Amino acid sequence: MALLCQNEVITMNSKTFFYVLACISYCLIIGAGIYEHFAVWPVAFSEPPKSLMMFQGDYALQSEPFWRLVHPVTLGLLLVTLGMNWKTERKKYILIVIATYITALIVTFIYYVPELKSIIGTPFSSTIDAALQKRGDLWITLSEIRLSFIFVSAFVLISGLTKPAQKLL
Repeated sequence: MALLCQNEVITMNSKTFFYVLACISYCLIIGAGIYEHFAVWPVAFSEPPKSLMMFQGDYALQSEPFWRLVHPVTLGLLLVTLGMNWKTERKKYILIVIATYITALIVTFIYYVPELKSIIGTPFSSTIDAALQKRGDLWITLSEIRLSFIFVSAFVLISGLTKPAQKLL
């Protein structure tokens, strides 16, 4: 398969193939995050704890298995891509994304996951808890900021595909 890269045609070698897979996986995370921010969190945090029912009971929304799978796969693809492109101009693009992604993952495990579990684990009540609603709103805002950094870094990752896969001299 041939691609146009800075006015030259390059073939789809294994470096480029894994790079494309890493881009797809990284963008999948963005798509899932955007979906959750439009379809899940506004509803979940609208009238807590009553609105948190979507995470409780036998038929609760379970997004955790998706995130537990997609993060290691994406990180693995990024690391393989980095290794394969270590002596190319693409390396700096991949490194920027890995640094951004690892930072986002660390912050996710330190703040986002524990806070989310704390919020959605609140027992059912039909009375709206304003403090819980405020915590949910803060979580959404901070999560949108985190997602914005990942979104911008995806452009960095994709722009690295325009660089040659050949080794630097």
